[in-house]
Amino acid sequence: SLGFQDVLSYGSTSATSYKKLQGWSSDQNIWNEKLYPFWEQGDPRWKDCWKGGRVTAKLDTDSPALVGSNVTFVVTLQFPKCQKEDNDGNIVYQRNCTQDPPAAEDQQVYVYNWTEWIDNCVWENCTSNYSHNVFPDGRPFPHHPGWRRRNFVYVFHTFGQYYQTTGRSSAKFSVNTANITLGKHVMAVSIYRRGHSGYVPVARAKAIYSVTDKIPIFVSMFQKHDRNISDSIFIKDSPITFDVTIHDPSYYLNNSAISYKWNFGDGSGLFVASSSTTSHTYTLQGNFTLNLTVQAIIPVPCRPVTPTAPPPTPAVTTGASSNSDSSAIVESMEDNPDGGCHIYRNGYYRSGISVVEGILEVNIIQMTSIQMTESQAENSLVDFVVTCQGSLPTDVCTVVSDPTCQVSKSVVCDPVTISDECLLTIRRSFEEPGTYCINITLGDDSSQALASALISVNGGSSYRTTEGVFIFLGLLAVCATIGAFVLYKRYKQYKPIERSAGQTEKQEGLTAYFSSFKAVFFPNSTERNPLLKSKPGIV
Repeated sequence: SLGFQDVLSYGSTSATSYKKLQGWSSDQNIWNEKLYPFWEQGDPRWKDCWKGGRVTAKLDTDSPALVGSNVTFVVTLQFPKCQKEDNDGNIVYQRNCTQDPPAAEDQQVYVYNWTEWIDNCVWENCTSNYSHNVFPDGRPFPHHPGWRRRNFVYVFHTFGQYYQTTGRSSAKFSVNTANITLGKHVMAVSIYRRGHSGYVPVARAKAIYSVTDKIPIFVSMFQKHDRNISDSIFIKDSPITFDVTIHDPSYYLNNSAISYKWNFGDGSGLFVASSSTTSHTYTLQGNFTLNLTVQAIIPVPCRPVTPTAPPPTPAVTTGASSNSDSSAIVESMEDNPDGGCHIYRNGYYRSGISVVEGILEVNIIQMTSIQMTESQAENSLVDFVVTCQGSLPTDVCTVVSDPTCQVSKSVVCDPVTISDECLLTIRRSFEEPGTYCINITLGDDSSQALASALISVNGGSSYRTTEGVFIFLGLLAVCATIGAFVLYKRYKQYKPIERSAGQTEKQEGLTAYFSSFKAVFFPNSTERNPLLKSKPGIV
């Protein structure tokens, strides 16, 4: 006779020494092979176990799990194309699918109509014969509401034990990890469907999960001027925001006291915080090592104090168990002044950080309208003189939007070469009069910054001029979504400014109103009828 270990172990060796998991059974029990046939991998019967193709199973887990917490598994069945589960748990062909079998428009075609089987008593005699409503170990199905519509049986196996349940096209369950040894383990599942005289295997799946005594943590970093959040290169003299996420999907640490101990590696010392978010500013360039220790003080029931227990520090297992073998997980306990007990858990994070100068500020210091000859008067030209602080830029983007700075009119991005001073003159032409929001962004490999202006362009008879007053904004903002900046990166060529003989430079009354900048990003950098164009020989 077959045992559960033979059916569920996937050829691997089952654990011989383990602590019992609550609600689970030993895989040494006998498997009912008559009601639940076992097929080896490669058995030709697998090809005919399901109408219309093969069913696959996907097993997911929210591992890693901190020891003592719950780890959750979700198995989902994926049916052949054009098949789905209906509200009654039957398998039907989807309408309007290319693989629909021949059928009338108003007729539902079933792959498996289990409702009809049950209602017509084909699958059982409807009186006292419930021999089919049992699991592989002979235990009866739980009679919860709708249990007859659960047409799949899921049998999970790990750590020398198995857990069985009924379900529809997916099943979800959690197991406490207090009695599971640290390290990586395999969770396997075998799925059976309802059949006429028993159950038919339809799919298998397995997943690796891990149990750890270190708090799983993830750290995200954000800096206002940082261009690439994933390269660990940041700008000096600009604060970096560190946000810590603790992976605790079962909320095991909800009642714990958690502290965050930071060492930023720049000689600023140890910083302890109770918040998961903090910020730090590096004032020097160079390479630094960031170290973070997250500590959780977890309240747990105290072990009763007995006079026969001489150890100075009491010990108790983190989970209840009737088995006291050597694989038990023992935690150090410490009495609290209020009589409670707790355990400590730590999580660690370490990362290298490079700090560079970067572009810290962009300013538009002058805007000048350019008079053109009558033959060239179809456009209005404006020169923008731009400076920056920090490192020298390698590219520039000009974004023209509506007056609200929310609707894009045009985007032009180009590489630039600056060898000495950060001073650029950018000439742009406007085909139509109106008011525009202008955003000029300078960037290098690791940083970017921008300046914003509101400019009014007016049209004339044979000349187009721009009138008004320039006001300096000094905007130190960076585009709020770094990824959107990449959408700019379809470069047109920038060239040095050259004055043509037919052009005379004239400072008209230039109207420019600077406003609070709101980052605006656009789905692409191509426009059908651009309002702003680059001219040959003009930056």
